[in-house]
Amino acid sequence: MSAAGREAVFPTRQSLGLMKGKLKGAQTGHDLLKRKSEALTKRFREITRRIDDAKRKMGRVMQIAAFSLAEVSYAIGGAGIGYQIQESVRSAKFRVRTRQENVSGVFLPQFESFQTEGNNDFGLTGLGKGGQQVQRCRETYVRAVETLVELASLQTAFVILDDVIKVVNRRVNA
Repeated sequence: MSAAGREAVFPTRQSLGLMKGKLKGAQTGHDLLKRKSEALTKRFREITRRIDDAKRKMGRVMQIAAFSLAEVSYAIGGAGIGYQIQESVRSAKFRVRTRQENVSGVFLPQFESFQTEGNNDFGLTGLGKGGQQVQRCRETYVRAVETLVELASLQTAFVILDDVIKVVNRRVNA
């Protein structure tokens, strides 16, 4: 047997108490790391489930949005409305705010979308024909972008949690 990994301990009552304290500290640290790993894994599974739901929702919403854009193109007469919309926008009405959530000592970014108040840049878009379709298309794409922001938030948290769980599990098993 090799004595390389052993500590030099003299058989005294004081060293016995010292070794018991070290053992208790090591067990407590291991239990805390194991609980942290379990909490992170639980959150990881929840995020995985929510990502799956968000991807399914995104597929449906993007399909509806594409169909809505086709309706607008048909209602206006095939003319590209994209250029007109791009030229009429002055500032972004749809913005993203970030927050950080603490999960067992790991800070996960969360993206939250919101719309700024103000006048509508699309007020006169489609005034001649197709104005209602333009507004409906706008609302549909707002829902699509909200879904994409939610999915981006979940995927960012997924990547961060995956890395942290690997590191914590490596420490638990060491």
